[in-house]
Amino acid sequence: MATTPGDLVLDPTCGSGTTAYVAEQWGRRWITIDTSRVALALARARVMGARYPFYLLADSREGQQKEAEITRSAPSSKPTSGNIRHGFVYERVPHITLKSIANNAEINVIWDKFQQLLEPLREALNKALGKQWQEWEIPRELDAKWPDATKQAHKDWWQQRIARQKEIDASIAAKADSEFLYDRPYEDKKKVRVAGPFTVESLSPHRVLGVDENDELIDHVAEAQAEYGRDFNAIILENLRTAGVQQAHKADKIDFTALEPWPGELICAEARYLEGTDEKRAAIFIGPEFGTVTRVDLAAAAREAAEADFDVLIACAFSFDAHASELGKLGRIRVLQARMNADLHMAEDLKNTGKGNLFVIFGEPDIDLLDGGEDDAANQMRVKVNGVDVFHPNSGEIRSDGADGIACWFIDTDYNEESFFVRHAYFLGANDPYKALKTTLKAEIDAEAWASLNSDTSRPFEKPKSGRIAVKVINHLGDEVMKVFRV
Repeated sequence: MATTPGDLVLDPTCGSGTTAYVAEQWGRRWITIDTSRVALALARARVMGARYPFYLLADSREGQQKEAEITRSAPSSKPTSGNIRHGFVYERVPHITLKSIANNAEINVIWDKFQQLLEPLREALNKALGKQWQEWEIPRELDAKWPDATKQAHKDWWQQRIARQKEIDASIAAKADSEFLYDRPYEDKKKVRVAGPFTVESLSPHRVLGVDENDELIDHVAEAQAEYGRDFNAIILENLRTAGVQQAHKADKIDFTALEPWPGELICAEARYLEGTDEKRAAIFIGPEFGTVTRVDLAAAAREAAEADFDVLIACAFSFDAHASELGKLGRIRVLQARMNADLHMAEDLKNTGKGNLFVIFGEPDIDLLDGGEDDAANQMRVKVNGVDVFHPNSGEIRSDGADGIACWFIDTDYNEESFFVRHAYFLGANDPYKALKTTLKAEIDAEAWASLNSDTSRPFEKPKSGRIAVKVINHLGDEVMKVFRV
């Protein structure tokens, strides 16, 4: 209510995305934030699946014509650029005053135009009936005894009289001051509008500590852990022991036969699982409760695991930085990155049933870098996604999972090593997403345009000036992984 089209709206606690939905509908730019992955997924799905009315822009040719129609004036000849900041063409109610009526010269024009039709009819009535009626004396009801020709003249006179009054009323309303109805812009019923381009940025979760009056840190998390009587690592290990680590396919889940604490500097537990018929030892590294695991952290943990003669390192964290995904192996130690579900922040309030995907290993994207495939191939390139490289505990192999496990994938064609910007988006999906899109939009989709989006090979793009691109892949469970490639 306090904004105009084109303004920027910030909602720091977006929940299910109502602010984003309404801002998108009414032409406001928006930024919404939430700490819950569930809330972000709901908001993203809600905005992407919504259909919006297409309102007539004031800065458009159609809008100028509609404005001219409403105000009974000539259409503006100003050039248009479709700038939403100029607003929409709104319905309005007239604010009529005696001054606006007195200054309306169009009323005289309308009066003169209709007098040329009404006067001959009035004279014909007076002559047929032997009357000297003035305009205001002509009765509304006709007499049944009148001749048919007189009845017709009477009917025609009143039709023109009413038409004159309607046109005068319309002129008064158009020329008077107006109150705009900002919740009722005119809509183009021939167009269907969907959400404009937007991106979902995942920023590193940081822990913020306050300071009391004695300049002492206020650590509510530590207080909560003291109340529980155990620390964050103990809670994670308990859930890890019950839930195991889920892979892309349920059949490839890692179930631990044993999990015990380990007195290491970075490694906090030793886990055992079966790889075929062989028992393997896994070192468990748990990242911070509020923070991001870096490549340096993983490398140090992997070296510690190698010194203790472990077979594999399983790193559990809420967030890994972009370069951490590049470390899949250090010497003979395989490094598996298990992303922890944000529900684990709930600590003891979370029911430990072992049925949820609390720890998910989603490997790195299997990507081929191709040339542009066009005339300017030397300066352009394409990306082909083959799937995701996933570790299979039953065989101990790392193999590509195939593109069927990918719901969508994005490319930042000029990655700046700070934030991922979606410049290319592709949707592989399952169960014919093309059909679902047609159903949502209730319209036919350009098959050629859809084919360019529903593809495992990107459209050509300019080689990055930064020398890096980043590819983000999301599977059907909503887990995502990003990898940076040098070009």
